[in-house]
Amino acid sequence: MSVLQIDGRRNNATVSWLVKFSFLWLLSQNCCTASAVWIAYMNISFHVGNRILSELGETGVFGRSSALKSVAGVIVPPEGKSQNACNPSTNFRQPTGTETWLALIERGGCTFTQKIKVAVEKGARGVIIYNFPGTGNQVFPMFHQAFEGIVVVMIGNLKGTEMFHLIQKGVHVTAVVDVGRKHIIWMNHYFVSFVIIATATLAYFIFYHIQRLWVARIQNRRWQRLTTDLKKAFGQLQLRVLKEGDEEITPNGESCVVCFELYKPNDTVRVLTCKHFFHKNCIDPWILAHGTCPICKCDVLKALGIQGDIEDGAESLHILMSTVLSPNHQGTSNELLPARSSDKVTHVDEQPGSQNDNQPNSVAEEVRPSS
Repeated sequence: MSVLQIDGRRNNATVSWLVKFSFLWLLSQNCCTASAVWIAYMNISFHVGNRILSELGETGVFGRSSALKSVAGVIVPPEGKSQNACNPSTNFRQPTGTETWLALIERGGCTFTQKIKVAVEKGARGVIIYNFPGTGNQVFPMFHQAFEGIVVVMIGNLKGTEMFHLIQKGVHVTAVVDVGRKHIIWMNHYFVSFVIIATATLAYFIFYHIQRLWVARIQNRRWQRLTTDLKKAFGQLQLRVLKEGDEEITPNGESCVVCFELYKPNDTVRVLTCKHFFHKNCIDPWILAHGTCPICKCDVLKALGIQGDIEDGAESLHILMSTVLSPNHQGTSNELLPARSSDKVTHVDEQPGSQNDNQPNSVAEEVRPSS
């Protein structure tokens, strides 16, 4: 198994684990629960002398723990310079009589719960909080402690400061808050976390596969080039078919040092660059696995001009050349010619002589036993 395949399985396992962890974490955080926000309709009236000006619109949103009901009353801001009502001793200019009033408080300085608590303790039936300066009419649902029967609404900064300045000028401002339509928000912070993690996982997955394809393409080109070189190199090595009467098959003849069997008639042997010869089926895998002659340790591949640039070692070289020297290839390049009775040694090359003539290190020399 190649290093690329092992790394691919490890990376796939990493990606799978990351995706599973993301889903489990998000499910544990109730990420798939949609949140509902209730819009607040506000009818705001401005009493200027004998005239009453009013405006109606979707001005704000109810707090998460707010009572969902209608409420009406006079708008009353805190006394003093600070309008955030964070100090427990904050006072409000409450209207005379039994008229209900709604506290108008600026966001910031403390938590929403603290602001609401101060206003409720002073007698407010509802709390209107306007957003930070510079946010325009942007609003968002507030998280706060629940106060029984108390309506809590957030409005934009522009509308809040407008009412505050009019009240400072002596304008009598009243408001009627009604429950508006329900708005489903899917883009809560859990969903955003899911999107971030899923996007990062997808980006890593895409990057990994692009990198894997690129590396495989480079490796495939290198191995194709090496396959071509090995075919040419093995074509330089001479093949012989031993016949009756050859010195190698006499009773005193030598045996193949790879398989330790004696040479027999019609055995096909391959002659290496160092002039040693062995059974073809024995020496071919040996060369691919070791690259050297079993007797003299001559570097056969180097002598044939093959550089050892395979990153995965001899095992990968052997796997590669198993295709080079497969039966399909051998059928075309290593097919032996039938021997004639008058020939003592049959000389067969793996490739045409025209190609061997162009090889500077050609060792396709005729080898005959001594008489």
